[in-house]
Amino acid sequence: MLLFGDQTPMPTPTMTVDPESVTPGFAGFAFIVVIVAAVVLLIWDMNRRIRRVRYREEIRAELDAEEAARDAAGAASGTAGTASDASGSPDDEDGSAPGGTDRA
Repeated sequence: MLLFGDQTPMPTPTMTVDPESVTPGFAGFAFIVVIVAAVVLLIWDMNRRIRRVRYREEIRAELDAEEAARDAAGAASGTAGTASDASGSPDDEDGSAPGGTDRA
């Protein structure tokens, strides 16, 4: 037991730094709030832009479907009504729609 009796107890370390100086304080809190607000605004803007692109794509698809249906109807009426094509109206030659309005 001589071995254990000669040891001195370990001292407990004391705080040498003020606990208030190691906390982020108000500046850290304000910085985190600004970062969170910026991230929320970026996510909101990204969602808005993605939604706009999706709506534009849906409208393009609808317009393409309408144009394909119009072309199919024109092709069907073109094979059935060849006598009307031979009339030689000036609207048919310049490619404009009846009534003088072009659709692009």
